[in-house]
Amino acid sequence: MRIMKEIFILFIFSFYSIAHLYGQDITVPDTVSVRSGKLTLKGLLWRPPGKGKFPTVIFCHGGYETDDTTYDTVENISILGQVFAQKGYIFLGILRRGVGLSRTQGVNSADLMAKAFKENGQEGRNKVQLEHLETDQLQDMLAGLSFLRKRKDVDTKRIAIMGHSFGGSLALLVAEHEPGLKAAVVFSGAGYSWDRSPQLRMRLIRAVKNISMPVMIIHAQNDYSLNPGYGLDSVLNQLYKPHLLKIYPKFGNTNREAHNLVFLNTKTWETDVFKFLDEILKH
Repeated sequence: MRIMKEIFILFIFSFYSIAHLYGQDITVPDTVSVRSGKLTLKGLLWRPPGKGKFPTVIFCHGGYETDDTTYDTVENISILGQVFAQKGYIFLGILRRGVGLSRTQGVNSADLMAKAFKENGQEGRNKVQLEHLETDQLQDMLAGLSFLRKRKDVDTKRIAIMGHSFGGSLALLVAEHEPGLKAAVVFSGAGYSWDRSPQLRMRLIRAVKNISMPVMIIHAQNDYSLNPGYGLDSVLNQLYKPHLLKIYPKFGNTNREAHNLVFLNTKTWETDVFKFLDEILKH
């Protein structure tokens, strides 16, 4: 099923490329290779039309278990890439180790967390989650940043990071590690895990204490939990750090749909997110 989806997506990209040659205004990605240690990861990179150096966003996708075909990483990243390129941004979505186009490179962290939960319960999952956030997952995103900084069309002084769910937590750790980034946007970060993992809560609180760049935190009202948004907002308020918390109305029929608002309804957040980013990266 997953292989067929990816073949279909590649077919669509090829069709779009042909259409683009005939003058239609269609933005399509380049498939790029990114070295992360001994691994060669794949990424999808969109760029706006024209020449020059562009503001850039690197995206941290969430956790995708190999056997879960409800959502597809390539499809989800593609939805976002189109939107950002049309707004004048280079957009890079790295498929981290074991996921999607990088499935043959390393081991999928979501699979490891699921295995740990079956064997050792919630505590086991929490331990594996934090270990991978701070090691190989962080390494993959830093490799993506290194790749971007070598490109001539990227304005290295105007790079922001964006993440969703597990990738939202990861985005905060990357922002902590890379003070040269200009902004962070976090969709549903730790929405599922915050209430279940005291270790993750403390780690993310420590991360935002060390971050100086503006941070935008986003949830739908019926996400699994709003506590990560309110908790991190409280910490940032106490430290007088620039940030914005946005809680959108209920979306979809389930917590999972609300958690995936970022892909399922871009119109909900588009105006607010680009106002936030444009003020930092374009002005």
